[in-house]
Amino acid sequence: MESSLMKMSVTPCSCIAPQDSSITRQIVASIPQPSLPSSISVTNASTSGSELTRSVFSRSLIALLSCFSLQEILVPVHPAMAFSVGISGPKEWLKNQKKKTSDFLIAPIIASRKRLESAVSFAETASPADIEAAQKLVKSAARDCIKPEDGSLVAFQQKTGVEVCTFRLILKNAASLLDDSDPVKLNASLALDNLISSFTSLNDVLVGLSMNADVNRMAVADAFSETNRALDNFEKGVRECLGIS
Repeated sequence: MESSLMKMSVTPCSCIAPQDSSITRQIVASIPQPSLPSSISVTNASTSGSELTRSVFSRSLIALLSCFSLQEILVPVHPAMAFSVGISGPKEWLKNQKKKTSDFLIAPIIASRKRLESAVSFAETASPADIEAAQKLVKSAARDCIKPEDGSLVAFQQKTGVEVCTFRLILKNAASLLDDSDPVKLNASLALDNLISSFTSLNDVLVGLSMNADVNRMAVADAFSETNRALDNFEKGVRECLGIS
């Protein structure tokens, strides 16, 4: 008797009459119940510390994916792909898609330029706090393209073979439809190498300035000017790879 009462107490709907309970159970049983993935926790919907850690580890991946159009993510493009069957249509279509998404590639370059401008104003004061702020801005503007600090997340990613330099990822995407021997791609690659070298030199100058405030101020100004020129040339190279002005 107690067993029967317990079964009746878990009737799917309390508003169903007792004589209809068997019909109700049949109806409920016939409804497919969605299953939750084992990896999803329904007891804690708040952001946990582990989720924040994973978001940090995925930073470079997000930067990379934001540079690619959906078509390029789903269909890898080889420079000779459009020519393998003698049809140029698909390649022209992909070129147009790259032009439409060019803002995603140019945006990090523009942001780096603004950070350099802010870094200049801090470096001019020569106070220890402002020099440190200038160094942080320069490293941020360099987009993980200069030697990282030992033990940092970026250093770990480099050791595991992950490409962390945003400028390299930008050029790789922009020039993916060009042959390796294409002069436009070669010039853009040279501009990238020069940009990385300029950022490295600028960072070294600021490190020297932080240790000795008597460092030649003209050398600091020249380093900033050279880096800005290198950034302009790199942007020009990327635009030429994309076929935009």
